This record gives sequence, structure tokens and C-alpha cells, in this order.
Amino acid sequence: MSREKSGERPAWAPPALHGTRMQAALRTLELEVRRRLDGLLQGNHLGLVPGPGSEPGEARPYQPGDDVRRMDWAVTARTTVPHIRETVADRELETWLVVDLSPSLDFGTAACEKRDLAVAAAAAVAHLTRGGGNRIGALIATGEQQVRIPARGGLAHARSLVRRIAETPRAPEGTRGDLATALEQLRRPPRRRGLAVVISDFLGPMDWLRPLRSLSGRHDLVAVEVVDPRDVDLPEVGTVVLADPESGQQREVHASPLLRREFAAAAAEHRAGVAAGLRRSGAGHLVLRTDSDWIADVVRFVVARKRRWSGGVA
Repeated sequence: MSREKSGERPAWAPPALHGTRMQAALRTLELEVRRRLDGLLQGNHLGLVPGPGSEPGEARPYQPGDDVRRMDWAVTARTTVPHIRETVADRELETWLVVDLSPSLDFGTAACEKRDLAVAAAAAVAHLTRGGGNRIGALIATGEQQVRIPARGGLAHARSLVRRIAETPRAPEGTRGDLATALEQLRRPPRRRGLAVVISDFLGPMDWLRPLRSLSGRHDLVAVEVVDPRDVDLPEVGTVVLADPESGQQREVHASPLLRREFAAAAAEHRAGVAAGLRRSGAGHLVLRTDSDWIADVVRFVVARKRRWSGGVA
């Protein structure tokens, strides 16, 4: 399906990460991630680190919804006001990104391509998890090739990793993605317990469920589902050409009300199946859309996870 024409790129949209100005676009992306996330995620280590940690932090007054198991009875007795003890997130986290850049992500009808949004999500994770001796690595899967970037620490490595993801050549049309194999590659050899973040549109067969469940036995999981409006509904535009970029097949159809309803129902059923599969695998599920403020969505997701970790209401 051809991309619909849109107006000026919204301020929250990631830059187009292709063409001759890649370095400038990546710098713009990094500055936007740092500006928005540093400004909105205040507090101690509000990143994607799994769990609140085990090291004792500062005490604060009890609030309804807090976990009573974290009551600090010594401070409570001294002040006569109920207090709980905060915990500091564990450091030296090893994070692995599995980034699906198969041809189905080389598509977008809103503010950007799904591929651009996948790179932006990787940049956000790199920003949220770096520092304190943390390391980050990546497996990039295009269907044609798999690229492994070893896990290392430091700002220079994080920038290089995001650049490598953005500069990964596009697979030829007709190449099928293979997310399941990429997940298997992450499982072998076994790695120290850490955080695994899977970035994909999760379209097509759900053969990735089994290796994802296997990963959850050793790692905390976050799944980032990248969605374009045309993944979930057809526009009312009369005759339209539908194309499957991973098979190369095209079909001209008339977007009648009946066809649009059937398409929307099938898309909703698939997305519900993806959400259920991720939930059964124990993965946190973040949905990013090409027509939505993706950084605000990341912020809401991270803050909600922190509230659940601290025993509050999400």
C-alpha cells in the first residue's frame, strides 16, 4: 500500500532515519529523547530496570496503595507517622535488544515509518538503561541477515549501537522476517540474568511465542509493538492495492464497507492474540504507534511499571 501524504512532521515524531543526513537525524533523535525523558522521568533510576532493587534507599511517608511489607518501623516509631523504605534499583544491568527490521517495518502512513519508530524505541531503551556500569547489546534481524552487537557500557557504545541499528540495510522486498530465530539466538549461549527488550510489529505467524517464553525463564522481558494505523484498518479510498512486503504479493481490492469491517476484525483478533501471548510470556507490553506521541507513551509505560514495582496502583 502506498504511503498516504501527510502534512508537516509533528514535533514528537522521530526523524526520518534514512538518506544522506543520517548522523544529523540520529543526533536530533538523541537530543529529543534526552530532553523529553530527562524532563519527565524525575527520581532515582526511573528506567526499565526490572524490579525496584534490593538496596535500601530513603524513607518516605506511607501513601495509600504502598506495599506494607516495606514499612520502616524504626522511622515510624521515631516520627509517629507511618513511613516506608524506598529501594534503590540494582545496578550493572545487562540489556539485550532484539530489533526486528524485516520488510514489514519499512512502511508507514502517519508521521514516520515503523522502522524509524523501532530505532527510536531502541534509542529510548539505551538512554533509560545506561549508566551505573550497565551494558547494552543488540540482535538485529532483517530476515536476510542477523547482526549481533556485543553488550558493552558507556555513552559512545550506546550511540554506536543506535547508529548501527539505524544504518542496517533494508532487506529486499519478498524477504520474510524470522523473529523466532533471533530470539533463539539470544537464548544461546545462556547469558547472565538481565533485561530483554523485543521490538517488532509482531505481524505474521506467532511462531516467536515459544522462544519468548523460554527467554522469560532467565530474563525480564519487555515487548515493544510498533503499529501503523493501516495495520489495523483500511481507509475509505475505494480501490486500493494491498502489498505484502515479506512475500512480494500484491492484490488490488475495493475497500468496501464489508471488506473494511472484516479487515479491522481480523487485525483486532491478531493484535489481541499478540497481547495475550506476550502476557502469558510474562512480558511487559508497550505499544508505540506512528500516529501517536511515542515518547509520552514510553513515559506512561515506565511510570506505570514503577508504580507496580513499589506496590502502588498503576
